[in-house]
Amino acid sequence: MALTPFESSRLIAGQFAVDLARPMPGWGAGLDCFAATDTKSGRADHMALLVRRDAPLRVHAVNSLAAMPIDGILTPVAHGPAPGPGGVPGWFVVAPAPPGPPLAVGVAWRDHDLLQNLLRPVAHALERLQARHVTHRGIRPANLFRFRTDEPVTLGCAWAAPAASMQPAIFEPPYVAMCVPGGRGEGSIADDVYALGVTLLVLATGRMPMAGMDDATIIRRKLEMGSFAALAEGERLSPAIGDLIRGMLAEEPDHRPPPVLLADPAAARARRVAARPPPRTQRAVQLGAIAATNMRMLSLAIATAPQDGVRLLRSGAVDQWVRRSLGDSTTAAHLEELLRKRATDLPVDEPTADALLACQAIALLDPLAPVCWDGLALFPDGLGGALADLTGGDGRQPPNDRKLAAMVAAEAVAAWARMRPERCDPVLLRVEAHEHRQLLRMRDGGGIARLRYGLNPALPCRSALLGTALVARLSDVLPALEDVAAVEAVRIGVPLDAEIAAFLAARSDAPLAGELARMQEEADPAQAALIALRLLVWLQERQRIPALRNLAAWLGGMVSPLLEGWRNRKQRARLAEALATHVSAGALPRMLRLLDDHVARERDASEAADAARLVVRIDEELAQLAQAAPGRAAVAFSVGHELVLGAGMTALTLSLIATLVM
Repeated sequence: MALTPFESSRLIAGQFAVDLARPMPGWGAGLDCFAATDTKSGRADHMALLVRRDAPLRVHAVNSLAAMPIDGILTPVAHGPAPGPGGVPGWFVVAPAPPGPPLAVGVAWRDHDLLQNLLRPVAHALERLQARHVTHRGIRPANLFRFRTDEPVTLGCAWAAPAASMQPAIFEPPYVAMCVPGGRGEGSIADDVYALGVTLLVLATGRMPMAGMDDATIIRRKLEMGSFAALAEGERLSPAIGDLIRGMLAEEPDHRPPPVLLADPAAARARRVAARPPPRTQRAVQLGAIAATNMRMLSLAIATAPQDGVRLLRSGAVDQWVRRSLGDSTTAAHLEELLRKRATDLPVDEPTADALLACQAIALLDPLAPVCWDGLALFPDGLGGALADLTGGDGRQPPNDRKLAAMVAAEAVAAWARMRPERCDPVLLRVEAHEHRQLLRMRDGGGIARLRYGLNPALPCRSALLGTALVARLSDVLPALEDVAAVEAVRIGVPLDAEIAAFLAARSDAPLAGELARMQEEADPAQAALIALRLLVWLQERQRIPALRNLAAWLGGMVSPLLEGWRNRKQRARLAEALATHVSAGALPRMLRLLDDHVARERDASEAADAARLVVRIDEELAQLAQAAPGRAAVAFSVGHELVLGAGMTALTLSLIATLVM
């Protein structure tokens, strides 16, 4: 049966219908999940994951995988907007439904089952992801599915939220787990291998290690003892499984076996690198609640308590401890150089200089550590997710905006990259850091909001003006504003606030910054409304929307004072009548042409100038007449007297002639 246009508009990618009456709890990798039907084939074997508005989907990964699905993974097939729970519109990622429920933890798996039905299929899946330059970052028992116990597992979906943002700390390397959830970055396949190693350990033992510990304790124990020792403490593992897990949990990512080797467990065991544990010392450095016995622990302590860490660094105690207790003179020399630079520079902003010192010192002490700034930790490619995260905020403004803005303004990522050039591309990161700072410093259509939308191409606009409307694409702006403008009570100011301006600047390929800046700086509300009208007309003509009556009514009342600038009364009346006609028709382009008609305005100004010059000339002539009036009056009196005398003489002469004739 053919679908109506309204029904088609509610389908994802014009094909998939979400059945909100059939939720699939526990199958969405931590997100709300519902059954979905392919309306073209009629098959109801799909699921739709509802994307959180503060945790944007991984656009590159979704688009890359949708083009060519991978066996053994619930790869996304489409994504798009559709009505969500309670009628609130939402963005969904559609993927095949799992073959069965997620794996349960509680019964230990046999070695054969672990190797044949877990390790091999997941390793093959990771190998194919690696070939696409995509990571999974969501491997854990709750995101692995199978129908029967003797079947291979299927890897769940993990692309409807920022990478690793849904992962518990136990399944991530400590330097990833310490990051804010949205700022963990895409990472590498080595991070997926680590998560798979933890999953092997959990299923081999039948229980979750370090149960009941908070994230901070888990991270601290992993850094202090090493991941394998911390997770497998007291567990009895077979030599085959134990060796595999030990290699997969190596602290150094390069030491973990790649997926191609994991598909052959014997080869993976043979390849295991015997990594040297980090140097430790009996003389611990106490910083806050952490007694650091190695440099990785000390870097965590400084990241956790940066102000105390800076005081400790500037006292010289850290570089002395590194040199004398750990015997690392190279790192100590680099720390001394940082301290000399901090002492000789005369920074305008002391807190920023201290934060940069802490950031660089952490990178020196632990090159695996993320960018640490004022108590926050994230990887450079996780900046977008961190900016979008509303956890602990007010529902509109992320709580970490201020800190992240200071980090971007200081180009901390570039400073961090200089400390670890062997593990990143310092030139690329320096260029990106500079670009981000430039966006932050833009007058309007810029700032932290512009950076947020630029780094998150699927993030909906957060303008309070839009209410619950889902505005994730440029084409969504006008329909949403038209619906908002239907309520007269909200028609206050121009219909483009700072958030919408930043969204337009980020989503448009046109240079709008100048117009947006003028609109924000314009003191005259009518002129600001005219600029807003110009921007909305640009959108309307680009999208070919025929009429916007509510927006026209909103802007019509704001721009009408501009008609007072016309000098010709009849023309002004005709323009007011025409404006009212265009407003009632919702014709924004006609409104703009009427108000932005420079030729007509120049003609009106020219005619007004001509009229003014004519008035001046008449006034001058009247003044001249007034000045010459007394002389003209005397001449008139004299001429009149002579005329009267002449007339009298003429009359007398005629009278005499008449007398003589008679």
